[in-house]
Amino acid sequence: MARRSPAGTPALVALQRAGIAHTVHTYDHDPSRQNYGLEAAEALALPPASVFKTLLADVDGAPVVAIVPVTGMLDLKALASARNAKRARMLDPSVAERLTGYVVGGISPLGQRTALPTVLDRSAIGQPVVYVSGGRRGLDIAVAPEDLVRVTSAQVAPISTAEGQAAGQE
Repeated sequence: MARRSPAGTPALVALQRAGIAHTVHTYDHDPSRQNYGLEAAEALALPPASVFKTLLADVDGAPVVAIVPVTGMLDLKALASARNAKRARMLDPSVAERLTGYVVGGISPLGQRTALPTVLDRSAIGQPVVYVSGGRRGLDIAVAPEDLVRVTSAQVAPISTAEGQAAGQE
């Protein structure tokens, strides 16, 4: 189901305040599912390559938001390289939740508690819209990738691995 939203999660509020066109898509989250991004793609009948997950990494001691397609995995070496850093590692989920104000599976790159450096995988560019979490499980937002870059001040870089290797990073 798609609709315009006047308010809601901090992610939706951030888009509204920035005047960015978007659509909201909701679905019934299945608590037994662990791959939240692929669940969203299936539930909303979307091409999985257009659905992106938001991950947090520690890059040379600083938290960084990485937005990658659910069809792949975050390439930590590529993320470190994109940030001109030596190494990157995934942040503990509890730290990611504390920094963003969202729960794992519902972490949005938008409206986070703390503004963090953000890197969007280059596969998003050229797509008419990409889907990202709206700030809770069962809520995705469709937004033009260029607008996502603008509202998050994201850097665009090749930071994801090949399709089909999505296990283990949600």
